[in-house]
Amino acid sequence: MATPKVIVQIYPVLPAEDRADRERKRPLGRNRDVYHEVLHETFDLVKQLDEMGVWGISTIEHHLHSEGYELGPNPGVLNAWWATQVKHAYVGALGYVMATRDPIRVAEETAILDHMTQGRFFVGLTRGYQSRWMDTLGQHVNAVATVSDGSEADQRNREMFEESTRILLQCWQQESVATKQSHYEIPYPYETGVRGYPARKSIESAGAPGELGPDGAIRRVSVVPSPYSDPYPRVFVPMSGSAASVPFLAQHGFRPTYFTALDTLVNFATLYVEEGRASGMDYPLGARQNIARWIHLGRDEQEFTDKLLRYDYEMWVQHYSTFYDGIPKFDTQAATLQSMKDSGIFLGGTVEQLKAEWRHIYASLPCEYITLIWHYAHCPKELMLEELGVFMTEVLPELDAPALDDG
Repeated sequence: MATPKVIVQIYPVLPAEDRADRERKRPLGRNRDVYHEVLHETFDLVKQLDEMGVWGISTIEHHLHSEGYELGPNPGVLNAWWATQVKHAYVGALGYVMATRDPIRVAEETAILDHMTQGRFFVGLTRGYQSRWMDTLGQHVNAVATVSDGSEADQRNREMFEESTRILLQCWQQESVATKQSHYEIPYPYETGVRGYPARKSIESAGAPGELGPDGAIRRVSVVPSPYSDPYPRVFVPMSGSAASVPFLAQHGFRPTYFTALDTLVNFATLYVEEGRASGMDYPLGARQNIARWIHLGRDEQEFTDKLLRYDYEMWVQHYSTFYDGIPKFDTQAATLQSMKDSGIFLGGTVEQLKAEWRHIYASLPCEYITLIWHYAHCPKELMLEELGVFMTEVLPELDAPALDDG
């Protein structure tokens, strides 16, 4: 057994005193001074996280958040910047929304980041659920946002995600690629190849074998560079309510990142083991599993509740709960705060309470990875670092996870 690997997820939530203050400052997401200050504070933050011994530091891909929530429009740029400041931690994103992304461009960008970090890089791949930006940025491929409800739109989204992900793996691993999928062809058009390419003689003598067909058309493409990691960086896939994603992830050895209650998480992780065995991979229960949680500490239950109200309540009510029908809605603040605690997503109280909650989780499922989230910078950096420090020194040493994941 080994100590779980801790990832700290950073997606800037521009700070406001409360929802009324956010509304007065609308659109806070466009406030250049506030964003500039938060962005550069993040630069210092990642250095401190690295010094505290976290395994990874991650961000997200979300666009068009005029309210100032989840500002993560370009994870690759942030990862490249952060990589210049960390000495030990991995950097990555949870993650690239593949339905709206060109898989070749993702392969290129992530391979370069993998080289920049000399292999201290991980890749997150997600399906996407926010229609404001997905329907806009995905219009060129008719990609739409969806929750996991089994609908026709859900099935299309899943199909596009899995197709793009398979192409990404080909681009990372194969010297040259040719494929015809439902939504994407390499080369294009696949049936005829790329005709009349002027520099085909150069390809014929110095390019990847097979790129040029007997008819002189481009029949395959070579995606460069190949990743630094062999065969490619670790892959994480955030997920919440649908077990339908688990077989695909297990077959490829991807690392599910769960934003779910514990009983659902255990069911999904057990299915992951079963699906892995069916594909010839014997995963110990908990291996490659990543549990995402928000934590706060307090002298007592009231201080924990006060921190939830100050730093998390607005995001829960105004943002997260609006996307998922399964999150209960309440008319009173007190009932909503209690439902946040009951969700199992927000953990905390005193140090002993936090230890007990994590021991309970690990008695059921010893996850190899833990992703911790604060709504930084709405939650101040100093508080975040203080609570993380307690977690790293007092809570984490009491937890055991499966042996180290080396690939």
